[in-house]
Formats: sequence, structure tokens, C-alpha cells
Amino acid sequence: MPATFVVIPQWQGSGSSRALRLGDGAEAIRGDLPASSTRVVEVPLEAGDALGSGLARLGSLQLVRERSRAMLADVPDWALAIGGDCGIALAPIEHALDRTAGDLAVVWFDAHPDLNTLASSPSGAFSGMVLRTLLGEGVDGLVPAAPLAADRLVLAGVRSVDDGEDGYLTGSGIARLGVDELASADGLVAAVGATGAASVYLHIDLDVLDPAELDGVSDPVPFGLSAAALVQAIRAVKARHPIAGASIAGFSPASIDAAADDLPTILRIIGALTSP
Repeated sequence: MPATFVVIPQWQGSGSSRALRLGDGAEAIRGDLPASSTRVVEVPLEAGDALGSGLARLGSLQLVRERSRAMLADVPDWALAIGGDCGIALAPIEHALDRTAGDLAVVWFDAHPDLNTLASSPSGAFSGMVLRTLLGEGVDGLVPAAPLAADRLVLAGVRSVDDGEDGYLTGSGIARLGVDELASADGLVAAVGATGAASVYLHIDLDVLDPAELDGVSDPVPFGLSAAALVQAIRAVKARHPIAGASIAGFSPASIDAAADDLPTILRIIGALTSP
């Protein structure tokens, strides 16, 4: 069955000065999606309160998570979530974990591992904590009831790691492939196979790409993947493992014209995710 597109124009998880443009980026992508199979999660206009947690904008983050979960519950097969910041992957991965009874591998394509906690985060932004939250360590109201297991996670293209994340990764059992190791998709396919999971979820933060490939990201990191290598990796994983869900995040174009320049690359990635 074809994917259902779930657009989640959340910006509240980002700590970037370009955070509000993430909502614009999600809407720009939405304009090129088939209306009949696209749904939109309503994101509050306000930033949201920390609710005494220490996590900025927690109230809005919780509300978007609840609304996303409710919408995903009505998706007939699998969903491709379109953000927004990386926090939009929280509910879709929870949904995929529920649908597969936890028998799920997650490939996290990102320049950053997003494995901080409130204590270790330099920015305090949830988008840098979402993966650690999915692994079971985070603020109440965001941690899944049945978290992702570390040995079911594969980091792909990560090249900017904070000190706290580096310490956590040591001995965590999390597989990690650098940009050079993704030049051929064989290593990624093997890493997913080594998790033993029956299906896979693919999350793509667009900053995994080299800045020369895509301009509209809020935190570009040099020496990233080419679009061709990313598409090749997606297709190779899909050829060997059933897909249970996917997400694309991090598009924050500077203007409408700039969005138009980047959209062909993003649509190419969407095509790789959704093609038979």
C-alpha cells in the first residue's frame, strides 16, 4: 500500500535562529505532495511553556506528539512524516514501534546524533534530544512507553557530536556509519541486518547532506553525503527490509525562491522512500 504523508510543521523543538522557517519548509514540501494522501497535524502558534521541566516549549511539544499519534492511528499502512524539526520523528517512530511490537530497526540519517539529555545539551533544544528520548531517557510526557532498544539503532552520516553524546555512544551498542562508509550501501544494509529486526524505519534530517547539495538547512555541517549516495542507501535498505515508516526533517529555506531551488533534491529523496 502507498505511503500516507503526514505533514508536521513543528518548529518548537529547534534551537536555531531559523526555527520558524522549519514550518515554512514543511509547507513548501506539502505543496508538491498528492493532496488525496496527505494529512496535516495542527501545530500550535505559541512557543509553549517548559511546565517546570527545564525543557523549553515542552507544552507545545507534548501537544504535537499527542496530535501526531492520534492522526497516525488512522493511517492504513505506513506513514512518511514531513517536518519541521527532528522532534517530529518522535510520534511516528513510537507508532512504528507499536505496529511492529518493537521488532523495528531505526536508521537515523543526520549530521548530529541527537542523543543529548537536558543535562548534556549545549542548546537545550529538544531536536538534539529526540533520539535519546526514544531510547528511554528524557522528559516525562515525551518518553515512549516501550522505548527503542539501542542495538536496533543505526546512526548514518553523523559527523558533529557533542561531548555528552560522545560519552554516551561509547559502549552503547549503537551502530554508527560515517559518510565514507556510506559511499557503498553494502555496509548500511549489513548494519540493519545485524540488528535482527524484521522491518526498518528511516529518519532523514536533511543536514546529513553536504551543504553543497542543499542550502535550506539551519545547521549545515561540511563533508556530508551526496544526494545520490543518500538515495542509493535508501533504495538498498528498502530492497532488503520492509519499511515500517519514515520521516524527513530540517528543511528551513531562507525564502520561497530558495525553497524552489532545493525542492527537486527533496522530492528525489521522497521518491526513493515511496517508490515500489
